[in-house]
Amino acid sequence: MGDVSNRARKILFAAVTEFIATGDPVGSRTLARKYGLDLSAASIRNVLADLEEAGYLHQPHTSAGRIPTDRALRLFIDALVELRSLSPEQQAELSARFTEIYTVASDPLRETGRYLSELSGAAAVVAAPRAEIRALAQLRFIPTKPGQLLAVLVFADGSVENRFISIDESINEGELTRIHNLLADVIEGRTLGEIRDLFARRLADERLQIDALRRRAFELGSKATADMTRRSEVVIEGQNRLIDLPEYADVDRLRKLMKALEEREELVDLLDRTLAAGAGEVTVFVGSEAGDLGGGQLSLVAAPYMENGRVAGTVGVLGPTRMDYAKVMPLVDATAAAMSEARGKVK
Repeated sequence: MGDVSNRARKILFAAVTEFIATGDPVGSRTLARKYGLDLSAASIRNVLADLEEAGYLHQPHTSAGRIPTDRALRLFIDALVELRSLSPEQQAELSARFTEIYTVASDPLRETGRYLSELSGAAAVVAAPRAEIRALAQLRFIPTKPGQLLAVLVFADGSVENRFISIDESINEGELTRIHNLLADVIEGRTLGEIRDLFARRLADERLQIDALRRRAFELGSKATADMTRRSEVVIEGQNRLIDLPEYADVDRLRKLMKALEEREELVDLLDRTLAAGAGEVTVFVGSEAGDLGGGQLSLVAAPYMENGRVAGTVGVLGPTRMDYAKVMPLVDATAAAMSEARGKVK
């Protein structure tokens, strides 16, 4: 925004602030009255016209005020790089709440979403940890019928996944017991991705040819953990907080919002993109930056959280482009940090 004077910048940011607060087109008289700009309404009106010509504002109707464009919102967000941190008291309350959630809640991800939605006043989205980084606690095999075993994978977070695998030769109970003991030593302290890589390396080691039972154990383990790279489950809480906003009195906008919430593909793509940012980084997608999500009329503020020392999943807030970024950005940042801390305590 180097081509815009400081005066124009102040007026633009005042217009953005007013639009975020009200959702209504902003006029020069409102800015002159409420924002201490020490300029007449006529002078402000001239600057608004220049900002509109430069692509920072648009006027929905000739007689109406002006609305910030995605370009203006992006500049406003970039000016918030120095995030307004939560107070020590707020941070302590957040940490205590997430410790409680991950200690007693039956569905921590959904409870996280509910809490963040309540704090932000918008919809909250939480992407579950990717399969690759989840720590595996146990792997057991149960015979079901000739040529088939049920593989039971128990993860460190308490979740359980079952999958059927095919086998060429039957296995008796004594062999299964020894296989379980072998795998228990290998699995301890490793993530699913690490375990899968370990099985592949061991099976490629010709020295294992002399140990048929160990090879059999790694072959079964490899089958049980293969192809578990599905996209993360996404929890959305607080949808009604969006539906009740005046923006969605418009039927077409409401339809696009519901499509984004129900189909979720575009939302998952954006959440996946935040993982590359790394821990402690807040990513904001504003309107058209989020592609066709909600018809280009939604914004997403998201940050990665950690597990086992690695970036695991994403937590964020979804709302209209006039979201209160100054409030939501530090809140999402603090939530991701509190989640990471709480998840570490319960391992």
